[in-house]
Amino acid sequence: MPRSAKQSSPISSTRSSAGSSEAEVATHGSRIGDDASRAFRDALGQFATGVTILTTRTTDGMPIGVTINSFNAVSLDPPLILWSLSLATAKLAHFRRASHYAVNILSANQAPISECFAAADENPFAGLQIRDGLGGIPLLENCAASFECTPEAEYPGGDHVIFVGRVARFSSTKSQEPLIFHAGRYRSLE
Repeated sequence: MPRSAKQSSPISSTRSSAGSSEAEVATHGSRIGDDASRAFRDALGQFATGVTILTTRTTDGMPIGVTINSFNAVSLDPPLILWSLSLATAKLAHFRRASHYAVNILSANQAPISECFAAADENPFAGLQIRDGLGGIPLLENCAASFECTPEAEYPGGDHVIFVGRVARFSSTKSQEPLIFHAGRYRSLE
């Protein structure tokens, strides 16, 4: 049964006397209003994440990348990871066609790189040290870790696509602390 315009949003948000937001999620409907959407996003922001740059090459060989924090481990055997990308990004088609891509986990001093890839810069790779990985994918230097992957699966996820990648090769360093994102701000472990 379709929802009428007068029905409530599936997520309603309230503010407690202590200043914290509380929200109740309804089990019907698929869209949420702007106020509830902001409250939902703020609540999700309470989960601290690392910051990654996903990189690949277009079919013309041009390097592309995008900042994401929706990265997670799936399996050790076989080695699988997952990440998601908005359906609205112009770069989606390139990642869907890629034979390889890399997840570059940024180190604590790489917030400016994250900002550069999050913006619509013409060439976010300008001035960066990169090297070629498997399939020619660009790998960012001085990251806390990197994972070179081949596509394993893809799933719909609301306004995002969920990608599962098979890790073909990885590298990490214990000398680099990771960049953290929490409550809308970059943080460090210290």
